[in-house]
Amino acid sequence: QEPILALPVEDKIFYAVLVFSWTVYIWEAYLAYRQRKIYSTTTHVPTELGKIMDSETFEKSRLYQLDKSNFGFWSGLYSEAEGTLILLLGGIPFLWKVSGILTARFGFGPEYEISQSLVFLMLATLFSALTGLPWSLYSTFVIEEKHGFNQQTVGFFLKDALKKFAVTQCILLPVTSLLLYIIKIGGDYFFIYAWLFTLIVSLILVTIYADYIAPLFDKFTPLPDGELKSEIESMSKSIYFPLTKIYVVEGSKRSSHSNAYFYGFFKNKRIVLFDTLLEDYSPLNKSGEKEPGTGEENEAAGNESKPKPKNKKQGCSNPEVLAVLGHELGHWKLGHTVKNIVISQMNSFLCFFLFAVLIGRKELFMAFGFHDTQPTLIGLMIIFQFIFSPYNELLSFCLTVLSRRFEFQADAFARNMGRSSELYSALIKLNKDNLGFPVADWLFSMWHYSHPPLLERLRALTGPKQD
Repeated sequence: QEPILALPVEDKIFYAVLVFSWTVYIWEAYLAYRQRKIYSTTTHVPTELGKIMDSETFEKSRLYQLDKSNFGFWSGLYSEAEGTLILLLGGIPFLWKVSGILTARFGFGPEYEISQSLVFLMLATLFSALTGLPWSLYSTFVIEEKHGFNQQTVGFFLKDALKKFAVTQCILLPVTSLLLYIIKIGGDYFFIYAWLFTLIVSLILVTIYADYIAPLFDKFTPLPDGELKSEIESMSKSIYFPLTKIYVVEGSKRSSHSNAYFYGFFKNKRIVLFDTLLEDYSPLNKSGEKEPGTGEENEAAGNESKPKPKNKKQGCSNPEVLAVLGHELGHWKLGHTVKNIVISQMNSFLCFFLFAVLIGRKELFMAFGFHDTQPTLIGLMIIFQFIFSPYNELLSFCLTVLSRRFEFQADAFARNMGRSSELYSALIKLNKDNLGFPVADWLFSMWHYSHPPLLERLRALTGPKQD
């Protein structure tokens, strides 16, 4: 056999990509193995957790996380093997040829590269959706169902998946076509125009997501007038947060997991609360009683979601919800949101600049089976997904470390607002509701946890105040 050093440059690139991909996979599998050992061996509540977690909840969370970890091992192995086979068997150039054949049938020859690129992209996302569907079904209807989180029927799930695919295509295809056009006509400084275009698109999507895209999948209703709404508005005013609307999203028709977030730019901020977060609002806490609204609306909703479990108390009290929002508003007040946007855009600009430097290298295309053509979309895929993978792994780790620091700062902000005890109890409740396991392997936690482990957050909330 030919020594690896004597191989052509394109072969060296190809094998380097494969080796790095499997190196990352083995590293991730090792970390998961370490954490899985924690799930398997920590069968009793540690002494330091005795006051915040009962043995029944501890065992439920342990088994839930163990099932998820085992599932993650097999789905990760499949994903890595699938990606390797696609590269080894020339799946990318094959799909590009198929796209060319399809576009040619409609009278578009090789010169219509953007049209062929859009067909390629649609076929690639369709392939990804179909191969990922069995894993998603198993995760939802076996693991999430087994542990009491899933609230969907199979019919609702499949209809939702089709809707998501259609909406994704409606956004992805026109955005990609414009991006490719800008790269084609942008000249020597196309990377600046491409970066500005993606910046504008991302800002638009963030602005319209909760108002126009998310309501296609979930029902958003204004939070009713009352004590909670008044307290949220008062808290927002106290830190000059320009709140305009407060919504409750019907997350309970999908899952009993809970969440909250805010969005919007400048003086047009909105807060979104999942109904599963609100103890007094969650339908999952109602024991068979009818929800607000009657008639056809409820009848239709009943056909799309499972019967609500009885006697399942979850969510946070109003003071705890305010403490959680105090944490979220802390991210805004401390500039974490702006800092994340700046970091993201600096990274995006750097990637487009490096893409401009590398796009002319024919050996990159040859490494992935493109010997006669150098399509721009394929160049984007090769450079952003494969060539930048070491950089992306390093960046991801750094952002995880930064995120944990931001979380501690946001907790401290809520504490300084006088909501320490409420946030303390809210974190325990949310951990219980979501069956989070409070014991983590240090290496797994360091690499993966964007939020600090529960015990660390609780200690920080009760420890000496820090500036």
